Amino acid sequence: MKFMKLGSKPDTFYSTEAVRSVSSEVSSDLIIQVQGSRYLLHKFPLLSKCLRLQRLCSESPDTSPHQIVQLPDFPGGIEAFELCAKFCYGITITLSAYNIVAARCAAEYLQMTEDVEKGNLICKLEVFFNSCILHGWKDSIVTLQSTKAFPLWSEDLGITSRCIEAIASKVLIHPQKDDISCNGAVSLRHKSTCKGWWAEDMAELGIDLYWRSMIAIKSGGKIPSNLIGEALKIYAARWLPNISREVNCHKNEASDSDSDPTNEVFSKHRLILESIVSLLPAEKGSVSCSFLLKLLKASNILSASSCSKVELARRVGLQLEEATVNDLLIPSFSETSGTLYDVDMVLTILQQFMAQGQSPVTSPPRSKLGFERRRSRSAENIDLELQESRRSSSASHSSKLKVAKLVDGFLQEIARDVNSPLSKFITLAESIPDFSRIDHDDLYRAIDIYLKTHPDLNKSERKRLCRTLDCKKLSVEACMHAAQNELLPLRVVVQVLFFEQTRAAMAGGKVTELPSNIKALLASHEIDPSRPTAAFSTNTSTVGEDQWSVSGLKPSKSKLSTLRMKLAEDDNLDEHDLQSDGLGRSSSLKPFVLFLQDPKECLVTSWRSARLKTTDEC
Repeated sequence: MKFMKLGSKPDTFYSTEAVRSVSSEVSSDLIIQVQGSRYLLHKFPLLSKCLRLQRLCSESPDTSPHQIVQLPDFPGGIEAFELCAKFCYGITITLSAYNIVAARCAAEYLQMTEDVEKGNLICKLEVFFNSCILHGWKDSIVTLQSTKAFPLWSEDLGITSRCIEAIASKVLIHPQKDDISCNGAVSLRHKSTCKGWWAEDMAELGIDLYWRSMIAIKSGGKIPSNLIGEALKIYAARWLPNISREVNCHKNEASDSDSDPTNEVFSKHRLILESIVSLLPAEKGSVSCSFLLKLLKASNILSASSCSKVELARRVGLQLEEATVNDLLIPSFSETSGTLYDVDMVLTILQQFMAQGQSPVTSPPRSKLGFERRRSRSAENIDLELQESRRSSSASHSSKLKVAKLVDGFLQEIARDVNSPLSKFITLAESIPDFSRIDHDDLYRAIDIYLKTHPDLNKSERKRLCRTLDCKKLSVEACMHAAQNELLPLRVVVQVLFFEQTRAAMAGGKVTELPSNIKALLASHEIDPSRPTAAFSTNTSTVGEDQWSVSGLKPSKSKLSTLRMKLAEDDNLDEHDLQSDGLGRSSSLKPFVLFLQDPKECLVTSWRSARLKTTDEC
């Protein structure tokens, strides 16, 4: 930090009661009042350097021994005035980045220009400011930060703009310096941890000055977007550290008073948040998805503008595959929904993700002739382009697989909310393309939690809830759990048991080949009984009754008894549950029960029936 000393005389200012005076053999003849303080001084040293005091004294001549001059709204207060007064007396004063703005504004107020006296205070301050302060990084930051006490004066005198230009030029010249550990001899792993050396210092600036400085830095076009994003993350951590649900409750309680300090704090935080959003780099990946979602949570708590929320949702959608379930738990403060989490915002993010135009892996177009006798170099280049395209498509397909797992995990969280509406749960579950879910175990777990949390769902609502569930994509363990789940609709339980028994029969070698009519039945449901199923994952954070266990499961006879009991209870059907022939659903499901009773005998009987039918037709 640089400093400058002016004057050579010792400090002779002293205080007597409420009056500040200067020791001198000459009697004082001037009283100056500054912000309630009185200074008993002399006209000659002050008027010889201060044009404003000259005019004030000439405009109101006073024959009394002490002429009184009022200096209202003096910039910098009594400290800045005393600096200027001591300079007039030749007393030593010390100037630095901490007080140069106050001294410059005070000198401008007193009009201490070269027209009054050569080598006046304004000239000396300008030389020190331009040659020393603006050349130092810390000096520029401290000086810029001190301008917030004199915003209008600093703008008019060009102090603010010159500090911002100096800061931006230094950042643009050296945007990234290696940390102590990041020297040329260390590995790339250590170099990747280096960040912009300027971010921490700039985080001390107020949001207005910070925003202007960042705009100047970004306009230079030389700073990598990831450094900009890291700087914004540091600033957010500095100024938005304690935003929480509880603080929002205090804000609601204090909403009746516009002048309440709590409202002022929230208005300040809202301005900071919206300014950070406006500074986000346009490049994808310049900030992490986790950081974007933290900003989105804060925007809900602070009731930020809809433009800021939409922009954050759009950016999150571009890199949603990086998020975690906890990141998506955005608190909801809607007075109408009463839900714990903002499902609508997650749906918006998901729509943005799906709108990117990504597509799964596709096979390259084949030749119409099916073969090529000779391959030219251009054809090989086309193949290379196709392979590159496939790799790109594979990456986008992989991101959709990750997002599908993410959404299913989020569904498990909102399923625990008793106020979570069924329609939003179903909409969110159906928003994932079918190919993105390799298995439906996580989806089934979410449905199971929802059924337990909402026991009052009627039959129709339970059917709607399970509509997205594909029993063919359930693992063996999930099937065993679903087969005994009393909360599932009967149709789902029957499908689960049928698929499980069919796969077991084929895998156990009881039936080597299925008859055509059974194959047709399975084909109508798009079932491949020979397809192996993935092991059911138990790596889940669910606790208590949501945990699944395969120990103590009932044998198949017990499953059959449970199914028969459900069929008996389901005899009391609604009109729309009746088939066109007037038979209830239980009669239409009797073949499935027979199949579960003895799958081998059922399949053999079906094969004989199909054979007799073929013979009769012949």
